[in-house]
Amino acid sequence: MHSPAAPLAPLAPLYQDDALTLWALLGNSQRLDGGAMFGNAPKALWARWIEPDEHNRIPLACRCLLIEERAAGGGRGRLILCEAGIGAFFEPKLRERFGVEGEGHALLSALAAAGFAPEDVDVVALSHLHFDHAGGALTAWREGEAPRLAFPRATFVVGEEALARARRPHARDRASFIPELTALLEALGAEGRLEVVPASPGLAEGGAPALSRALGARYALHVSHGHTPGQLLLEVSTARGPLVFCGDLIPGEPWVHLPITMGYDRSPELLIDEKRALLESLVARGGWLFFTHDARVAAAAARVDERGRFEAVALPAP
Repeated sequence: MHSPAAPLAPLAPLYQDDALTLWALLGNSQRLDGGAMFGNAPKALWARWIEPDEHNRIPLACRCLLIEERAAGGGRGRLILCEAGIGAFFEPKLRERFGVEGEGHALLSALAAAGFAPEDVDVVALSHLHFDHAGGALTAWREGEAPRLAFPRATFVVGEEALARARRPHARDRASFIPELTALLEALGAEGRLEVVPASPGLAEGGAPALSRALGARYALHVSHGHTPGQLLLEVSTARGPLVFCGDLIPGEPWVHLPITMGYDRSPELLIDEKRALLESLVARGGWLFFTHDARVAAAAARVDERGRFEAVALPAP
C-alpha cells in the first residue's frame, strides 16, 4: 500500500510589487566539469568560489523566472515563464551522463509549490534552445512514449537565430540541442503559438533591445551572440528597477567578473564585451540580475566596487 504524497510546502515569492510577483523556480539541477564552466580561469581561482566534487564537477542550478502579472482589478493576470531548465526528458543513461539531478520533473513541482499548474502558463520565453535551458519545456521521459510540450496552452517566444542554430547546429554544439523539441515548437506556428523574434544586432554592437508581441511593452529582450547566436535575455520593469534574466551571458555570481567566461561560449571576447554593455546599463539604471545556474544566489543587484570592477550584491528582502 502506498502512502499519500506529502503536500508541497508553499514557495515564497522572490519579489512583489503592485504590478507583479516574481518567483524563482528551481528545476532539475546538474553537475558539470568546473574547468569547462570557468573557461581559461585556473582551478586555483575558481575552486575558491565553487568547491568541486571528487570528479571535478560543480553544482549548477537550472533556475527559471516565473512572472505573475496583476490584472487591472487586482486579480491575477498573465503568467509568464522565462526559461524551462533542463527538465527530465533524458532517458536514464543520458541523465547520468549529463549529471542531471532531482526527482521527477522538478520545475513542475516548483510551479505547483507556487500555486500553479502547467495549464496556467500563458507565455514561455526561451533565451535559447540548449537542453539545460529548454529541456523542461518537454514532459518527463517515459519508455516508449514520445515527448510532448509540458505547457499545453502557452505561447512560446524564441529568437530567430537561436531557432536557426537548433535546426542546423555546428559540430561543436550539436549535442546541446533536442531535435524533438525544435520540431514541436515549429509545429506551434500553425496554431499561432510560436513567436520568432527577428534577428538583430547584439549588446556589443549597441543594438536596441528587441520587443515581443506575446510579452508586451513591460518586457524587453537583450540580444547576445557570445555564448550562442541570438540568445534573448528578458528584462522586466519592476518598482525596484529593471531585472534581467542573465541566461548564459552571466550564469551566476562568479561570472559577473568581466574576464570570467565558460569553455562552452562560442566567442569569449564578444561575450565579455556584451557583459560589459549589459552591466554598465544596469548599474546606471539601478538594475538587478537573475541567475539561472548559480546554486546559491537567485538574484543580486549590479554594482561597481571601489576598484572599478563589477560585482553582485545580495538584495534585501522585498
